[in-house]
Amino acid sequence: MADSSKKVDIHIFGFLRDFMDEQGLPYAIEKEIPPEGRIAYDLVRELRLPVDKVESVFRNGRVINIHDLVFPGDRVALFPHGTPGPYRVFLGIARENVERARRESEGKQFI
Repeated sequence: MADSSKKVDIHIFGFLRDFMDEQGLPYAIEKEIPPEGRIAYDLVRELRLPVDKVESVFRNGRVINIHDLVFPGDRVALFPHGTPGPYRVFLGIARENVERARRESEGKQFI
């Protein structure tokens, strides 16, 4: 059994769970990642979730960009589009969507 200090704890929410159901996977998964971390985008792809359907990524309770790193020991939550308007602003989802679009248009997605 792998050392839990090398894992990230990932939780899937909303209609993204339909994609997990199709694969017969649970909504909460632990994945082993290297000490230097992994880009959230890559984790989404490894889970075979459509990246364009993931609107927000939370790391340890705070919104991050899908192109940012997550590290062993982090708790990650993936949410689809559909979060109500005011919460998108208060939680920082709207801000990160603007940053995501900027990075992707410049071809500088990753850190």
